[in-house]
Amino acid sequence: MADLSRLAGRNFLVIGRAGMDLYADPPGTRTEDATRFTSALGGSSANIAVALTRQGCRAALVTRVSDDAVGRFCLNQLDHYGIDRSHVRPVAGEARNSLAVVETRLEDCQSVIYRNNAADFAMTAADVETVDYSAFAALITTGTVLAAEPSRTAAFRAFDLARAAGLPLIFDVDYRPYSWPSPQVAAETYSRAAALCDVIVGNDVEFGFMAGHIDRGLEKARSLIADGAQIVVYKMGEKGAVTITRDGGFSTGIYPTRALKPTGAGDSFLGAFIVSLANGLPVSTAVLRGSAAAAIVVARVGCAPAMPTGPELDAFLADHPGPTPERIA
Repeated sequence: MADLSRLAGRNFLVIGRAGMDLYADPPGTRTEDATRFTSALGGSSANIAVALTRQGCRAALVTRVSDDAVGRFCLNQLDHYGIDRSHVRPVAGEARNSLAVVETRLEDCQSVIYRNNAADFAMTAADVETVDYSAFAALITTGTVLAAEPSRTAAFRAFDLARAAGLPLIFDVDYRPYSWPSPQVAAETYSRAAALCDVIVGNDVEFGFMAGHIDRGLEKARSLIADGAQIVVYKMGEKGAVTITRDGGFSTGIYPTRALKPTGAGDSFLGAFIVSLANGLPVSTAVLRGSAAAAIVVARVGCAPAMPTGPELDAFLADHPGPTPERIA
């Protein structure tokens, strides 16, 4: 079990994909009707890294990008957001960066993800073995990095090296069925990863998937605490979240907002949640700040560019009285 007080170092190692998002423009336009698009950095891990740097922390990304114009776009965007990319390496050949074509629409929002021969899946154990883990406050990864080889083996190697260096392991389940060879492989791999981690965040569908049935998701979340995790956040969309720690559990609601789209909430939540823990705030406060950050992002265009700064999050909270955490058995 790692010491979560190490998060106070505020320098995070994030493993996983960076990609390009293309948004149909203007907001509200359907992709099939669009004649122009705006571009932005995408990919769950890159978005989380942006959420961290926008709130004053440091973040380094470990991944592979395609050796082409789209890969260079991702590198330029990482520089724009102040993310350390010294461990981001290009891969030549037919590998291509993740590309998402997304709509800024709340109803019937279409998101088309291109992930054939994804460059980030080419990350190897050698890539993660060059990292000085002692320089970081925690290792953060999402489930996407585990969906294919050699990325899966590389991620578990990083887990081992981070644990040896005493780093807390933070895992966002982030289940994307289209990336996996089968649901069985996904469930087994996620359970293996979660058993190694100190902080685990996922939604009710993801925990239910890991448990083998949607009705057993919360039971799965509780079992992870019994098996060694320190914090598990079980998100339920508009119903809020249940957070479980070794001291018990509590439920929280959400911050109502005038949403433009459903995307980006999870990455924003995780970033703000981790920053809050790094700042020494109670877990319940960290969950509420994560929820507020999610509410901000869904009301803005894009994901990475929509991530709030610390002052923006504080201003939102000052104007939006939050839900009160309620203890649960």
